[in-house]
Amino acid sequence: MEDNQASNGSSAEPKKIGLAEAMKRKLEQKKQAQSAAKGGTDHYSTATKKMTSQIKKKPNNQKKRTGV
Repeated sequence: MEDNQASNGSSAEPKKIGLAEAMKRKLEQKKQAQSAAKGGTDHYSTATKKMTSQIKKKPNNQKKRTGV
């Protein structure tokens, strides 16, 4: 019984971990939080979305600017 308590006391100290390990843990927590917020759906959403214009390219007006 006393051995269990002694081992629990020593494991209560924060174990030193590397920066890479800390970042992996933080990323894993972040992913879990995001999946929980989404409701656990990682697949493509079939909900209808507002249509947006697909024309993104601006016309070349170099001739107009230079006066050629």
